[in-house]
Amino acid sequence: MTTSAAIVLALFAVVSTPGTAQPSAKPAAKPNASDRTNLQNCLQGLADCDISTLPADQIKKMGEASAQRNMDNCMDGSALCDPTRLTSAQAASVQVARYRRNLAKCTESSPTCDPLSLNPKDAATVRAAAQERNFTNCQNGTSNCDPVRLTPQQSKVVQTAADRRNLDFCLAGSPSCNPLRLSHNEAVSVESAAVRRNLERCMNLSFACDPVALTEEEAKSVRIVFERRNLASCQAGLANCQPLELGAADLEASRNAFRVRNVESCKRGLPACDPTLLTGPDIATVVAAFQQRHRRSTPAPRAQP
Repeated sequence: MTTSAAIVLALFAVVSTPGTAQPSAKPAAKPNASDRTNLQNCLQGLADCDISTLPADQIKKMGEASAQRNMDNCMDGSALCDPTRLTSAQAASVQVARYRRNLAKCTESSPTCDPLSLNPKDAATVRAAAQERNFTNCQNGTSNCDPVRLTPQQSKVVQTAADRRNLDFCLAGSPSCNPLRLSHNEAVSVESAAVRRNLERCMNLSFACDPVALTEEEAKSVRIVFERRNLASCQAGLANCQPLELGAADLEASRNAFRVRNVESCKRGLPACDPTLLTGPDIATVVAAFQQRHRRSTPAPRAQP
């Protein structure tokens, strides 16, 4: 053991002697693509990071990146935040950001608001905003209105707005109308609007028309409109024609229109043609039309050489 120690000391003395040539240090190997990928994984905190291959300087960068990610998570209120890793200055910044987020939630009436953490000034501002939102909701008749929180003056304004909405519903014939809330003058206006709507429906021959509610003059006007539309339908040969509702003159006009349509159908060879209803001149016109079509479809004979 003594001899071995002496040999080691002798070698150390030779290496450390000034002027003695020493072997040159090997240049650091350049990191390859795999090393760079691993470094990026470690800096981003990914599961593929292999810490055992990192040198000391890269481990230091990894720690700095991890601390910055934790700071960002804490500033964003993320569940990944670890407050025990924050410095005093970072903790103060995170607390300010947390207070601002909570203030925004309370201002927007979020269910996650913590009103107990607000200072007196901000708490008063939040309560005033909530009071104004409730007043607006009640004015608009929304379901999240809380009438108990209204002031006496606000209650009067809300009642006026509700009466105005009810009148609009009644004037439009909406099922949301509450006629018991109408004044005498409002009820008269609503009745007049209902009469006008019914007359319009009847003039349009709508199924929603209530003919019993028509006055004698209105019924006459509706009857005239019906007769005109029925005559037009019968003359056009439409399925909604009601010939029994036609007068003698209108019935004859409809028959004449049918004869004209029947001749045109026969001339064109349509299935709607009824040849038994054709007169002599009609038959001659139909035959001429067929002959003309036949000449068009027959090719001209070639000239003999």
